[in-house]
Amino acid sequence: MPGMNAVALVTGSSRGIGRGIALALAGNGRHDVVINYAGNEAAARESAELCRAAAKTKARVEIVQGDVSNGQDRIRMIHEIQEKLGRLDLLVNNAGITSPGRADILEATEESFDTVMGINLRGPYFLTQHAAKLMIASPPIAGLARAVVNVSSISAFAVSTNRGDYCITKAGIGMMTKLWAVRLAEYEIGVFEIQPGVIESDMTGPVKAKYDALFAAGLAPINRWGTPEDVARAVLSIALGHFPYTTGQVLHVDGGFHLRTI
Repeated sequence: MPGMNAVALVTGSSRGIGRGIALALAGNGRHDVVINYAGNEAAARESAELCRAAAKTKARVEIVQGDVSNGQDRIRMIHEIQEKLGRLDLLVNNAGITSPGRADILEATEESFDTVMGINLRGPYFLTQHAAKLMIASPPIAGLARAVVNVSSISAFAVSTNRGDYCITKAGIGMMTKLWAVRLAEYEIGVFEIQPGVIESDMTGPVKAKYDALFAAGLAPINRWGTPEDVARAVLSIALGHFPYTTGQVLHVDGGFHLRTI
């Protein structure tokens, strides 16, 4: 279908990594972009305006409100996309929160666990279920991928005992990626996990001094803070169909943090 744009939904794209991903997709001119937010409408509108400027009229930008942890919101979001844009080619499961209060696991509460689990794992798991059905019904566009990209974290394998619930959800994203990769392969829909390292964003802002000190001590081989743009480039490479014979893969966007050295 030459001349037609693919449609990308980026959850949690009113800020941080999600905004960076949305900007990269809009800027490539081949993706219409759906900005998702849960509560900060002003930030979502700002993201949308930045995306429209990046797209230079080559792509549509829409906003859809929805809390990924809410089942009815998940259904409504996909329904709105179908009504407004008619198709879906790329789902980026980016929305997430850190552990509220960063409590030690000896003190952490079940309420906190359930909240983090709902947004970071249950939400994307079932949003993928709804999104995949619309993707399957959307004819492929030549040169572009139909894909699901799950944004996890180095916390999928690096232990933080004051963020146990967060670590568990990010580890769960790894198995979720494998499950959906196998299930959707017959439809030529790739599923990928991106593991960002320490990324400069509002989420890491409160612990900036901690990570500044760790980088000063040599935290990673590429020893600097990552940026939302670093993550966005990885997503864009998937969206542009650069990995047609790959699925279920992990892309480490962490400056080499995952490498073990002696």
